[in-house]
Amino acid sequence: MEKELVINSSPTSVEIALIEDGQLVELHKEKTNQRFIVGDIFLGYIKKLMPGLNAAFVDIGHKKDAFLHYTDLGPNVRSLVKYTDDSIANRQHTQMLDNFEIQKQISKSGKITQVFNKKDPILVQVLKEPISTKGPRLSCEITIPGRHIVLSPFNNVIAISKKISNSDERKRLQLLVESIKPANFGIIVRTAAEGKKVSDLHEELNQLLEKWGSVRSQLVHSKPPVKLLSELDKTTSILRDMLSDDFHKVVIDDKDLFDNVRTYLTSVAPKKNNILSFYKGRTPVFDKFGVSRQIKTSFGKTATMKSGAYLVIEHTEAMHVIDVNSGPKSVKKDQEDAALSVNLESAKEIARQLRLRDLGGLIIVDFIDMRSNENKQQLYKSMRDFMKNDTAQHTVLPLSKFGLMQITRQRVRPAVKIDTSENCPACNGTGKINSSVEILVELERDLDFIIESKSHNKITLKVHPFIAAFLKKGLPSKQHKWYFKYKKWIKVEADNECELVEYRFFDAASDEIRLS
Repeated sequence: MEKELVINSSPTSVEIALIEDGQLVELHKEKTNQRFIVGDIFLGYIKKLMPGLNAAFVDIGHKKDAFLHYTDLGPNVRSLVKYTDDSIANRQHTQMLDNFEIQKQISKSGKITQVFNKKDPILVQVLKEPISTKGPRLSCEITIPGRHIVLSPFNNVIAISKKISNSDERKRLQLLVESIKPANFGIIVRTAAEGKKVSDLHEELNQLLEKWGSVRSQLVHSKPPVKLLSELDKTTSILRDMLSDDFHKVVIDDKDLFDNVRTYLTSVAPKKNNILSFYKGRTPVFDKFGVSRQIKTSFGKTATMKSGAYLVIEHTEAMHVIDVNSGPKSVKKDQEDAALSVNLESAKEIARQLRLRDLGGLIIVDFIDMRSNENKQQLYKSMRDFMKNDTAQHTVLPLSKFGLMQITRQRVRPAVKIDTSENCPACNGTGKINSSVEILVELERDLDFIIESKSHNKITLKVHPFIAAFLKKGLPSKQHKWYFKYKKWIKVEADNECELVEYRFFDAASDEIRLS
């Protein structure tokens, strides 16, 4: 699979298109003035405790208070609170936790009022961006991600990515990380670490510890709310999380952003610098690489596939609903085979649409009914396979007895919505046009003016095919009546380029007759 990243920058935003095998699969838009990105670390304070929800509202500087649920505190939240308080009071002088006393873990079934009081300062990380009327969602399980490993203070767990399937490699990485892991820090080994040397992981570990040290130093005498650590910009974070041998092109049309990404690539993957290119063309970069065309055809209520089958995608307050339709081109005689074929094609497109639109929460898919249990199982397995490239956490359930498939997908930011509709050129979006009588009155008024000027021997009228048919219909037609009135034959031509209420006059030389 070949992957490309095409970045279009403007003064107010950065648009990032991820293309796999020539097909647009993800579209990200980041505002340059955006203040809240998933992964940012803040010092906030408890503004309101909600015992009924077992949650708290935290002020981190957003216009809407951020939401912190008890289940997002993490078992070692008391250690985090002690470390935060000690750092603010300047009693904690190092980012290392060798001599730090880990506090007792909280109960899974506890209450938030047992952990926090109103006005308490708290170190938090943005888990989800603000969505609709909701503020950011927070977590107290702080993680500092790198390209190969993720650092997690206050726990001693070493976790290896499940995507590393080789048992010998998993054992090697386990032993390697155990040899370099600092006390009271947990480490998550990412898929990109497969085959890496201990020196590579140790170097990155030191970089992540420096970031954690920066958080500690900024905590000294800090007053909430304040941002302590910013996540990488969207472009760099995508490269960090997804950069692999499959990536063969990154195109950027902004020089400053190009320089930032080149610096990052040089530090983490110097051999990949050759995939980066700066676009200087006059044509917009999204138009040059066909992204604009794919955006226009991929968004909207319906999504059509090559076979003629199509999806209808609806959004409700509670869930997203996707209906699969076979379309008019289905020619297979056997109904079961036809249904399976359309469903498999649709499953692949649904997996793409979920990533492209970044749909989250509950998604219900109404596939075409199939009788064979074997075919139903095949569809379920195929759907799971198509979803493997989706980095968002998701769960796919087998088809229910009603033929519905339930999918849950992590909602981190608002769904991507692009309006591909345009104003009607005839009514300019008003929904109203002049009546046929008014159009005819205006047309004849202009024709009178042209005839009275006596400067044109031959006159051709070009109108929409519907209007042309109306003018030629009957005996005598409107065209005949004009001949009797003006003693001159007015040629009427149907022009598909004319709007419904548009008309244009031409002389013998085919030059348009301007009336104003």
